[in-house]
Amino acid sequence: MLTKTVDVQEAQTNLKELLSLVQGGTEVVLTEGNIPLARLVPVSPPTGQRKAGLHVGTIWTSDDFDEPLPESFWTGSK
Repeated sequence: MLTKTVDVQEAQTNLKELLSLVQGGTEVVLTEGNIPLARLVPVSPPTGQRKAGLHVGTIWTSDDFDEPLPESFWTGSK
């Protein structure tokens, strides 16, 4: 992946151009002076359809899930 370094001030005026570069596969590193602040990278599309039921039984909900929490939870007392 190609990388382009851009100062934040420049990025503010050229955001559309930078987004086009990112869509084309270029990573853009935003800097303030010589300090890197953030990276703009393309978002990966989903790898496929999600399938329901792959992890049946691995998650459970307690019987008292929807019961009010005790007062001690809110006050921090024991």
